[in-house]
Amino acid sequence: MPAQRPTTELDARYSSALNPRPGSAEVTATEWDEARRHLGSAEIFWVSTVRPDGRLHVTPCIAAWHEGVLYFSTGRREQKAKNLAHDAHCALTTGVNSLTAGFDVVVEGRARPVDDPVALEEVITAFETKYGPHITSPEGTFHGIGDTIREGDDLVFAVSPDTAYGFGRDNGVYSHTRWTF
Repeated sequence: MPAQRPTTELDARYSSALNPRPGSAEVTATEWDEARRHLGSAEIFWVSTVRPDGRLHVTPCIAAWHEGVLYFSTGRREQKAKNLAHDAHCALTTGVNSLTAGFDVVVEGRARPVDDPVALEEVITAFETKYGPHITSPEGTFHGIGDTIREGDDLVFAVSPDTAYGFGRDNGVYSHTRWTF
């Protein structure tokens, strides 16, 4: 199911609103549309899953935000696929590695396998549109992913957000937004 319009709140405990710095008086919650723009343009995500014994597994992946859902793929035999078969809860994280600038987004939800051929073609198109030559060019890092998805060697998972978080940094002014769906 695509994400609905969430409730949005600034969490002052982790924002400059509680620990004032120059410019922090104007700290407000980030609008969901802004977070969606970040999800749509981010190239690398980190997916966190839980192993059957409770240990975490975190790995980078590509993902596409399409019609209110975050999609990613993985090989059928990869650890994250095994973990998701046991426990569908996961988080996808993206952002920048800077202390004073940027915006990070965390999406928490349940990964649902996508096996409908029409939906898979939409996801493949979303990947190709977003990543361009990385997928469509024979020299691209992920060239052929469409075929491996169609053949069932790569699985596609859909994550509709249950909760998402945004962490903004602007020259020492910090914001923490929570979106609840």
